[in-house]
Amino acid sequence: MTDAMTYDSQTALVVVDVQNDFADPDGNLYVSGGDEAIEAINREIDAATQAGALVVYTQDWHPPSTPHFEKDGGTWPTHCVRDTWGAQLHPALRVVDGPVVRKGTGGEDGYSGFSVRDPESGAEARTELEGILHARQVNQVVVVGLAQDVCVKETVLDAQRLGFASTVIADATRPVDLQPGDGERALSQMTTAGAVVR
Repeated sequence: MTDAMTYDSQTALVVVDVQNDFADPDGNLYVSGGDEAIEAINREIDAATQAGALVVYTQDWHPPSTPHFEKDGGTWPTHCVRDTWGAQLHPALRVVDGPVVRKGTGGEDGYSGFSVRDPESGAEARTELEGILHARQVNQVVVVGLAQDVCVKETVLDAQRLGFASTVIADATRPVDLQPGDGERALSQMTTAGAVVR
């Protein structure tokens, strides 16, 4: 990481999916090193809070059965089922007063904090995140959390498409790396889209 990120009232820190199933070694879809990223994530939360910036948390919040899950014909192991331990924010994560955007609540694929997609029809719908940011006159987002090559990447790509200047704090994320190099490719994709990786 280079110099520290500067936050202000027109910047929002988006903390993506730092939930037990991703960030705890006992989680159903543990992201290697996810728990180790929490210290860096908390550093950003502290800096954002001290500067009066908005901090928004996203959570996967799936029903028990959804075409998103492997058991129901999808890609992923069962994870972040609403109201379970796996869906809770990791206890080491600093949680300050700010909005929580839950995604995948109706069984959709919820990769980006800004949108969800029907896993069968492909139809997209927006979450409330964009509206929350516009209501606070936010024009810049800083994205941290899990996983770098899935939900962090999709959140950043959507932010760029929606006109928000985006920064990713690399040491405050970790990749799944389903295929070796996915994390590095994700950083490259975000940079190509116009985001800054720090």
